[in-house]
Amino acid sequence: MSVERDVVVVGSGPNGLAAAVILARAGLGVRVLERNATIGGGARTQDLGLYPGIVHDICSAVHPMGIASPFFAEFDLAARGVCLLEPEVQYAQPITPHTAGLAYRDVRRTAAELGPDEGAWLDLFGYLSEHPDAVISAALGDKRSISRTMLREFPGVARFGLFALEQGLGTWNHRFKQAIAPALLTGVAAHAITPLPSMAGAGTALMLATIAHSHGWPIPQGGTQSITDALVADLKAHGGEIWTEHDVTDRSDLPAAQAYLFDTTPRAALRILGRSIPDDLAGSLNRFKYGNAAAKVDFVVSEPIPWTQSDVGLAGTVHIGGTRQDLATAEAEVSRGRHSRKPVVLLSDPGIVDSTRVVDGRRPVWTYAHVPAGSTQDPTEAIIRRIEEFAPGFRDTIVASRSVSAAEMEQHNPNYVGGDIAAGAATLWQMFARPTPRLNPYSLGVPGAYLCSASTPPGPGVHGLSGMFSAKRVLSEVFGEKEQPSLAP
Repeated sequence: MSVERDVVVVGSGPNGLAAAVILARAGLGVRVLERNATIGGGARTQDLGLYPGIVHDICSAVHPMGIASPFFAEFDLAARGVCLLEPEVQYAQPITPHTAGLAYRDVRRTAAELGPDEGAWLDLFGYLSEHPDAVISAALGDKRSISRTMLREFPGVARFGLFALEQGLGTWNHRFKQAIAPALLTGVAAHAITPLPSMAGAGTALMLATIAHSHGWPIPQGGTQSITDALVADLKAHGGEIWTEHDVTDRSDLPAAQAYLFDTTPRAALRILGRSIPDDLAGSLNRFKYGNAAAKVDFVVSEPIPWTQSDVGLAGTVHIGGTRQDLATAEAEVSRGRHSRKPVVLLSDPGIVDSTRVVDGRRPVWTYAHVPAGSTQDPTEAIIRRIEEFAPGFRDTIVASRSVSAAEMEQHNPNYVGGDIAAGAATLWQMFARPTPRLNPYSLGVPGAYLCSASTPPGPGVHGLSGMFSAKRVLSEVFGEKEQPSLAP
């Protein structure tokens, strides 16, 4: 069989596109196959038909790693016309209707508003926010090697590790005197959708909070699709091609190529490649664990959210969950397979920084709630009730809404098994042995076949790094190229 392209990438999420960009820039013929009619996986923006002219982000909406990720830092989204808008408040944590924690880019301003916990916050984030590469290299590495950055930034890497240990265990409260600071940190930890405290939650919190103080949590003007569009434009400029509505369910659906990269779940790769994957590796991939879920509601509202604590309305991201203990209780319920009466809710109103998202005074609001894996429950009412605790009258501003249960999340994106938007459970073991403990976590044990999705290191997030690490392996192991091409515009 003659080779149609050098490389075929299955799936057009951020990791698949990152891998495709790198390989096309290396001079290889690249084809991306996407089952949907639209490109981007979890990084898409679409008109849901809720209000004329208003678009919604399908999964990811706020992008701290759009600047901080080593892949995107070199790719340089800003130079490619992607306008990343930074809110005054990076994220907020309402505690009571009249009390909230606010995280600013300025770590000292943030700490100064935390009263008796000012010193505790500065101890955690003062040094790290000045040395973010230490945290980024440790948290967003391939979990198999020690990079030059990790060696150069060893004091910061060590602090990150020690603080993760402290915040990941029952010692997590010892440094705090009041409720706001620990709740502010725990709201970020909850992004991991895992029982708290946990090492995975602590690592997530420390990484994302450090990035908030060093790079910011920006919102792309016009929506997340602008990031995907920039990747697609670069891929096509270097000869790559994308085939949409091309579902790959079996090896016969793949054109002939020298290398295949799967921006899919391990399950999907197993199904496609079948018995060609060695039995021991297939067994390990079959044992890969998926986590609990997100259920999403997109709203159109007639005015800004009427937060009782008005400064919450300056935040690009709001973590709704109350105190640290409230958050831990809600996540514990989900981990037991039960819907929490007061679930953790994440919310973003892009209109606070992006006037292009506001049409006739109407604006989109992005939300999701943490629920048990596979839940079929409509989350709309639970999310509205949670928002109303801190923004009474929100219900009256709703013009339209659309809900997607956890079970429906998987139908829309097969990488989100049971609604697991992290593409794998956030456990201590899977932080390092994702998707298997093998030295090369990207290889599928078949010559030229690699996994490049968020089920591989470093894990979830729109960072492109799983794609980058996998593409480097392909260049070296399949094509004998030791150097990654430049990603600069």
